[in-house]
Amino acid sequence: MTRVLFLDVDGVLNSEFWNDKHQREISDGTLIDEEKVKILAELVKRTNAKIILHSGWRSWFDAELNPLRIETERLIDMFAKAGLSIEGLTPDLTTEEIRRTKKFSLVKAEEILLWLKLNNDVSGWVVIDDLNLHNYQVEKHQVMPNPITGLTLEDIEKAEQILLS
Repeated sequence: MTRVLFLDVDGVLNSEFWNDKHQREISDGTLIDEEKVKILAELVKRTNAKIILHSGWRSWFDAELNPLRIETERLIDMFAKAGLSIEGLTPDLTTEEIRRTKKFSLVKAEEILLWLKLNNDVSGWVVIDDLNLHNYQVEKHQVMPNPITGLTLEDIEKAEQILLS
């Protein structure tokens, strides 16, 4: 049986602290906060969870999880330095309307639940996402970092409790 960590990127591994003056750096992946990655690595190390990306960043990988853009190359490099890897991606249920309006939170829970249905060897799971995913079942498994600060030690403690319960 496997423990799974469904990971969002923006608002988790970077934060709105940078938004006003650094939008370009956030969008090109430069400002993934290395400290946030180290915190995430500690959680993975303590729980032996596999990371499944459910961020919009997943569209920047091919089917074999090879990065398609410089942003994801930087993310993969930073993960490798911390001993992390992305083990999979959630299915993409977004529509053109959702992409246009950027209301990804409307389908993220469905994507997670579909991934779980297709992978029935999961013993525990947690979702780390700064957005409200509008689903009671997912909400019980979600840690919601403050997007102003991103992932914190308190967040990984909550995530560990969820994964190990």
